Amino acid sequence: MEKTFQGMSKTFEDIMGEASKVVIGQQSVLKQIILALMCDANALLEGYPGLAKTLSVKTISQLLDLKFSRIQGTPDLMPSDITGTYVLEERNGKREFKFQQGPIFSNIVLFDEINRATPKTQSALLESMQERQVTVGNKTFPLDKPFFVLATSNPIEQEGTYPLPEAQSDRFLFKIKTDYPTAQEEFLIVTQYSDILKDHGLKPILSKEQLAKLQDLVRKVPVANDIKKFAVDIVLKSRKNKELIEYGASPRASIGLILAAKANALFNGRNYVTTEDVTEMAFPVLRHRIILNFEAERNNFSEDDVIKYLLK
Repeated sequence: MEKTFQGMSKTFEDIMGEASKVVIGQQSVLKQIILALMCDANALLEGYPGLAKTLSVKTISQLLDLKFSRIQGTPDLMPSDITGTYVLEERNGKREFKFQQGPIFSNIVLFDEINRATPKTQSALLESMQERQVTVGNKTFPLDKPFFVLATSNPIEQEGTYPLPEAQSDRFLFKIKTDYPTAQEEFLIVTQYSDILKDHGLKPILSKEQLAKLQDLVRKVPVANDIKKFAVDIVLKSRKNKELIEYGASPRASIGLILAAKANALFNGRNYVTTEDVTEMAFPVLRHRIILNFEAERNNFSEDDVIKYLLK
């Protein structure tokens, strides 16, 4: 079993190496997208335009042998544009309604700029993200497995954006922050993308079957009870700390934190979880699940500042 765990770290090195041919820098972003897929979960990438959010998702999807579709968030996007709709067709002189599938019927769905879509349209994703199915009219259609929604969003302060409802954001395992590249990374980006564009010829590294085995392996990583207690205590603190937090994280955060810590251990070639795994994963798992109160905002505390305070 230990050989299996160590062998997996070579696979992750290959994925990161291939992705780095296209996406320069953003190593933690690429890693967290992979961890979300390992946990069979959805991820939300937040950052200013031009920070390779869409490119990162598209690159990872190319390295997995999965069906990929893209939805562009706009204020006039309708729920039926995502789920699909019934169309009237004529067959053998008879007219009948046939369901035409929307872009949600895929394995990896990139929802670009999700917070430019209206709350009504955003809510069309809720059922598919949680129950892996879509209900249109009185009929329910199961989605092909594996199924992931990888969404990108711009900061809420920008014009023309709508905040994600709490129920919606809670269904994302991670909220991944994308930061500006370093001066050296930006020099490499300019060099690569201002010259003649090369076809990097990315080839799939993981198949659908291998990904399913990997997700199964994540759940088999053992976790000591004291590590579980450490993770649960962090989430409980988020509910009890009323001096900085208005609303804390739900039990879904506790489950997500343990799963993410298991995936992180496996990513690093270990068959056991440490407190460092939980601490590292607390940021992407909790930052979109806590709502800061007036006192925290008055002191210009970010969600990450408050999570650091909870971890002390």
